[in-house]
Amino acid sequence: MGTPMVCEALRDKKNPVIAVLEASDTSENTHKKLSDKTAFYGVPLYRLTADTAKLGRAVGKTGAVAAVGVTDENLYKALADKLPPREAVGESETPNE
Repeated sequence: MGTPMVCEALRDKKNPVIAVLEASDTSENTHKKLSDKTAFYGVPLYRLTADTAKLGRAVGKTGAVAAVGVTDENLYKALADKLPPREAVGESETPNE
C-alpha cells in the first residue's frame, strides 16, 4: 500500500500486481508516476472516486493511502464490476475529466 510500495511491487515477478487502485486526490506527480509505471509493466490503473483518507480506511489503515496494488486474482475479479473504467495506457488524465 502506498505509492513507493506499489511501484516496488510492480517489479516483483513472484507475486505480481495485477491492478493498481489510485485515490482520486493524488498529486499530479504521484498520478504521473503511477501511470508511467503501470503502463511500463502493462498493469491496469484505476483512478477511484475515493480520496486518500477513504482508500486508507477501506484497506484498514488509519492514515491516507494514495494507491493499492492488487495481487489476488479473486479479489480483482470481485472488484472488477465496481471499478471505474481503467485508464488508457500512457493516459495522464483521469477518465472522467
